[in-house]
Amino acid sequence: MTCLDIAQCRHKRKSSVVRLTFDRLCDMLKDMNVSEILRKNSFATKKKFGQNFITDVNLLAAIVDDAEIESSDIVVEIGAGAGTLTAALAQRAKKVIAFEIDKTLKPVLHETLDGYENIEIVFSDILKVAPSELKKLAGGSFKVVANLPYYITSPVIFYFLESEFPLISLTVMVQREVALRMTARPDTSDYGVLTLAVESRADAKITRSVSRKMFFPEPNVDSAVVRLTLNDGIPNRKTFDKLVRAAFSCRRKTLVNNLMQSFGMPRAKAEDLLVSIGVDVKVRGEALDKEQFLALANKMDEETI
Repeated sequence: MTCLDIAQCRHKRKSSVVRLTFDRLCDMLKDMNVSEILRKNSFATKKKFGQNFITDVNLLAAIVDDAEIESSDIVVEIGAGAGTLTAALAQRAKKVIAFEIDKTLKPVLHETLDGYENIEIVFSDILKVAPSELKKLAGGSFKVVANLPYYITSPVIFYFLESEFPLISLTVMVQREVALRMTARPDTSDYGVLTLAVESRADAKITRSVSRKMFFPEPNVDSAVVRLTLNDGIPNRKTFDKLVRAAFSCRRKTLVNNLMQSFGMPRAKAEDLLVSIGVDVKVRGEALDKEQFLALANKMDEETI
């Protein structure tokens, strides 16, 4: 991993050690003109990295608020980009460790983050960083904040949710469609495998919708900010995940039919399992909530299915 020590080029700003109000944070960020900084450094965005930088100062401050960043927090940011969100986080957090895959952003980050003493930029693909290395960098519990490129949304989220990190929360900017799927309720078209994969690990909440006009360059879709607060998880992960995948393998089929197909069980057995947890045998998988899936997974484990 290649690191950029922002503290080495300090002569403008120092991070605040007290909690900044929303208005004060906006005021401190107002001079950041992303498109102008990129132009000055002859930087061209790269499609392969899904680079869409946040340009709205109010949005930057709002994300920091949504993430509930405090002056004692260690923050891991995924995708430093032009450094605007990094700077907003650093104004309130104790330390920001920002990962960026594109090394050609070095001169841009030198300019936007010049003078901050509590930022460490790591030029590396977060998905290739060993969890043990990240734990060492963070040195304790941390919060994740990210404006995620759409093409790596799920891999990054589950990198954090599935590893044994001392993680407090994740606050991520994602495609609005993905945000709706992450926070969907049973018996809706958005409800599915992603919903339950997230819900069984964290409590998810959409904190705000974001117009595509708040980015440079402007993407083709609108976004949303989602905050994931880690919960206690579930004990029988393997069975639960296999069951959920089976339940949604063919949405038009009943849950009984999907259980028969995925687990090779007779119809009578599949129906008995549903009856045992108080579920109608004609129900589709999309009608069950997390607790019902968990009850069914527990029953299957009891009967060694």
